[in-house]
Amino acid sequence: MGHGVLQLMAQHALALFELGQGHYRQALKHARAVFEEDPPTCGNIVLPLLIEAGVRTGDRAGVRGALSRLEERAPLAGTPWALGGLALGRALTAEGDDARKFYEESVDLLGQGPLALELARTRLLFGEWLRRRKRRSDARKQLRAAYEGFDAFGAVPYAERARTELLATGEKARRRTEETRFDLTPRERQVASMAAAELTNTEIATRLFVTASTVEFHLNKVFRKLGITSRKQIPRAIGEPGPATED
Repeated sequence: MGHGVLQLMAQHALALFELGQGHYRQALKHARAVFEEDPPTCGNIVLPLLIEAGVRTGDRAGVRGALSRLEERAPLAGTPWALGGLALGRALTAEGDDARKFYEESVDLLGQGPLALELARTRLLFGEWLRRRKRRSDARKQLRAAYEGFDAFGAVPYAERARTELLATGEKARRRTEETRFDLTPRERQVASMAAAELTNTEIATRLFVTASTVEFHLNKVFRKLGITSRKQIPRAIGEPGPATED
């Protein structure tokens, strides 16, 4: 259709999605397509994804190419996002104490900006690395933070991956206390507010740049936490006015 850039953005999204599920070969295929075209929209942010997929599948040439491009461009940008991505790429390809140093550097840099999902991804990878080196206490800290970040934003595949890793350390994912177990996450409250304003799932999905099924997932959690059974009950349950009604 002549919308090549949009297709590449979709390939980037698919690479991110497949990595969340641990489908590394599929992720590599999508990330490589973006890497080869190198579009300004996502040609740079796909590089850490390609490195992760390449490391997991043994694609050494692909990893070298992606890391080389990242090392060339990230310092020129100089932003926490760019430099944090570079540190992550180096961590994925390093060994021993060097890897740990780069993971910590990435966490520190990404924590300096509004990069919650990128930060959660780095914490997940760091936690996985720590667990495989039998550093369970340190791994739990990173994996718990990753799980809570993904869960708050509704990044379901990544939240499940973090939860599985956390279980492997001998700890269960965070349980809500009796006082807070019905609290809505920021994303759930956002979806609830839009539903209270009578936006459809499709309209909410469009505004939040997610799928309608993700909106439905959040609404199901909202209903369960608030003890309600229909959208009409949301305004009163969250303390917000609903749409004006005629007498």
